Amino acid sequence: MNATSFPRQQARTRRFSLGVPRDFVIAPDGERVVFLRTRSGSDPSTCLWQHDVRSDTETLLVDPSTMWRQDGDIVPAEERMRRERARESSGGVVRFSTNREVTRAAFDLAGRLYVADLLSGGISELPTRGRAIDPRIDPTGAVVAYVESGALHVVHVDGEGERVLLRPEGDDVTYGLSEFVAGEEMDRYDGYWWSLDGSRLLVARVDVSRVRRWYIADPSNPERPSVSVAYPVAGTDNAEVTLQIVGVDGSSPIPVVWDRAAFEYVTTVHWSAHGLLVVVQSRDQRTMRILDVDPSTGVASVLREDTDDAWVDVVTGVPARLGDGTLVWTTDRDGAKRLVIGAELVTAPDLEVRDVVGVDGDVVVFRASTTRAEVGIYTWSRSEGVAEMRPDGVRPGVWGARRAGGTSVLVSRDLERPGVRVTVHREGRQVGTIESVAEIPSISLNVRLVTLGERELPAAILFPSGHEPGSGTLPVLLDPYGGPGFQKVTASAGAYLASQWFADQGFAVVVIDGRGTPGGGPEWERSIRGDLAGPALDDQIDGLHAAAAAWPDLDLSRVAIRGWSYGGYLAALAVLRRPDVFHVAVSGAPVTDMRLYDTHYTERYLGHPDQEPMNYESCYLIAQAANLRRPLMLIHGLSDDNVVVAHTLRLSAALLAAGREHTVLPLTGATHMANDEAIAANLLLLELEFIRSALE
Repeated sequence: MNATSFPRQQARTRRFSLGVPRDFVIAPDGERVVFLRTRSGSDPSTCLWQHDVRSDTETLLVDPSTMWRQDGDIVPAEERMRRERARESSGGVVRFSTNREVTRAAFDLAGRLYVADLLSGGISELPTRGRAIDPRIDPTGAVVAYVESGALHVVHVDGEGERVLLRPEGDDVTYGLSEFVAGEEMDRYDGYWWSLDGSRLLVARVDVSRVRRWYIADPSNPERPSVSVAYPVAGTDNAEVTLQIVGVDGSSPIPVVWDRAAFEYVTTVHWSAHGLLVVVQSRDQRTMRILDVDPSTGVASVLREDTDDAWVDVVTGVPARLGDGTLVWTTDRDGAKRLVIGAELVTAPDLEVRDVVGVDGDVVVFRASTTRAEVGIYTWSRSEGVAEMRPDGVRPGVWGARRAGGTSVLVSRDLERPGVRVTVHREGRQVGTIESVAEIPSISLNVRLVTLGERELPAAILFPSGHEPGSGTLPVLLDPYGGPGFQKVTASAGAYLASQWFADQGFAVVVIDGRGTPGGGPEWERSIRGDLAGPALDDQIDGLHAAAAAWPDLDLSRVAIRGWSYGGYLAALAVLRRPDVFHVAVSGAPVTDMRLYDTHYTERYLGHPDQEPMNYESCYLIAQAANLRRPLMLIHGLSDDNVVVAHTLRLSAALLAAGREHTVLPLTGATHMANDEAIAANLLLLELEFIRSALE
């Protein structure tokens, strides 16, 4: 295989995400499934589709290429920021909302709003000023709300009755948008929520006047002004988030009242026929409350409180309600995250709940694991208890799902083949398939999933295609993420494509999930509280030595490490602290000073810097610059507003001051995702060349 073919293909396909069906919405009767997908594996423009369950056929509803305005540089700045938080790499119709009956869908495109009739196929544009984002149609299908220039608007689907419900009082205030840490760390991208009858909305007011400002410039285009970002650095003020209930008729808003001084984070909202629930969290994240809010008065009472000595997790999909109003929640108990129905723990300690997919009447659908690498789909109901969904012909791996009206859409990934398989199930049998048109990677996996060392570290070992263990020694490349919030060792072929490409260039590649990574239970994840450096690095070293003991092919005199974001931090840490083990590192977008990262993430693991300063000192890379003895390449996007380029520049300055040679590769115009095709393709080639040269 040509060494350049895979990097180019991976870049062109946005890491093989283009062409994959996603964001499924199932009609209440289970007869139709609406979803997003690009037209091919290299087309970056996302379209809206509908699958007919009875006939197992699909219809293209919205194709941006046929509309007079397409996505591109004219996407409003607020929407570009949301896409960066959501790691959205495509364009076109990247999200949509439907009414309760799933007969209408609202979406935005280049600052304009549209409503699609999902039964007739017609599309109509709603009147806006050209910078509208985040349209959400109300459950009845009569009115669409949207945000424009920080103001919350509503308009009838026929284009009449446009009204501004809430207008910002100044440049630092927005209505209906989520704040930075909500999108980046809580996976909450919503800033307003409809009542079930479509008469009212719960709206977030975000005031960033006290938040520290950072200015992201584009040095390659000095004529462009820098972009101001309200970035709440660890230990500093967060955005002030308040909630108001406002009527579509424009009646005076009703403020939601809770103890904001003690609970400044709003993590989740759930508004159902059984009431309005708002989940709030304390600044130290050790206490979380579910508030039951009276929509007529805004008065909130505490429905449930959870506490933890380290932190309480924000879990996707909860709170939720059964058809009779019973609360659906999760809690950490007996060494596992468990599903709670009302006050009852309904899952056993040997089943680690990952998240809740949804509730279909009285059936709860959730993802859970019995082994760390695999994630399955389970259901709970009063009549059947907990049951695993095991469709015929679908291999164990990493699964996702949606369910409504008795129809389930199962998304499965496994180790047997790269890519995604999407199947539709009804009444216990498969009734259809939603095709993925993603490209097939030009690569063949040679991977083994193992556990390493006394701590039984989850790991993947990859050899060159066709290599048989014992047939010769190979230099070693560690390719971890290795930190909290992201699991890299999974039973999914797609997780190892870049690692396999490096292996095919003549390496034994080792991927290790150490302490703190998801899937190992609460104690495993919380074992890194107070130290984001030591346990993670120790686990990489211990896993490496255990792998070499099991496979003598691994040459420990030639060891490289590469990573991005936290993985980039871990790579730089490795050569700075342990040059006896690691001989070269490539560090992409590393967090070199935890004091420069955001509040919600950093304080969860290290505490408040004023109260636990030594935790920050122990993780501080810049102070260790003089220790560098090995080749180190630092890579960073100059437009990164998540891990800003100051992290790399400050480490580089400290290395220069200490007289330590190193390489810096700035990525012009790139954010934390580095999606530009030429940049993404050539990065892998430059990393390979740097690592090879250092190990020769």
